[in-house]
Amino acid sequence: MAEDIIKLIKENVVLGRVNRDDEGIDEGMLGQPGVSELTEKALALGVSPVDIINNGLTAGMEIVGQKFEAKEYFIPDMLASAEAVGVAMEILNPHLAKSGIKDKGKIVVATVKGDIHDIGKNIVSILLRGAGYMVTDIGNNVDPQAIVDAVRDEKPQFLGLSALLTSTMVHMADTMQALRENGLRDKVKVIIGGAPVSEEFAKSIGADGYGADGFQAVRIVESLASAEDK
Repeated sequence: MAEDIIKLIKENVVLGRVNRDDEGIDEGMLGQPGVSELTEKALALGVSPVDIINNGLTAGMEIVGQKFEAKEYFIPDMLASAEAVGVAMEILNPHLAKSGIKDKGKIVVATVKGDIHDIGKNIVSILLRGAGYMVTDIGNNVDPQAIVDAVRDEKPQFLGLSALLTSTMVHMADTMQALRENGLRDKVKVIIGGAPVSEEFAKSIGADGYGADGFQAVRIVESLASAEDK
């Protein structure tokens, strides 16, 4: 029974169905339980929150990532699936806290000064939460000093910076400089992303990693986390 419901959670993540009112990507699903109802049911049956996350939510998003990379899915499809995972994580978080399960690490995310776009940042945040990280989103149009203050206060292992405009990505470099000036650069791994950003730009400003999309950003964080553990 547990395996069946986890399989259904995974399938509904792929279909981007938050609840029974969502038709999802495929027709004919309206009225059937979505990710939120299935997550609640799984918990009621005693299924471990970790199993729900690893074998349901994360496994589903891995398939979504493969479909996105193969151009079978597009941004609206990915957003629907990410929203379903986000709702499920809100349901699961209190149970994770009660069980004493520790997160993999902490990451602060922000869209840099002058930029109000948040779709990419929000997707990355949801995917990281689904992967077991504690995410603190400090918002959009965030001044370099405010980011520095968040790093100092939150003491995260990772900092994720997003920019969707060529005119605002320069503030990523400003933020890196502010981290150095405040003696915090060596205290945090910095990952950057966004439409105009590239691997070359990341290297030029001294960032630790670059994510072309949300899925790659998560892989970069996982890779850096593994390297730190060794």
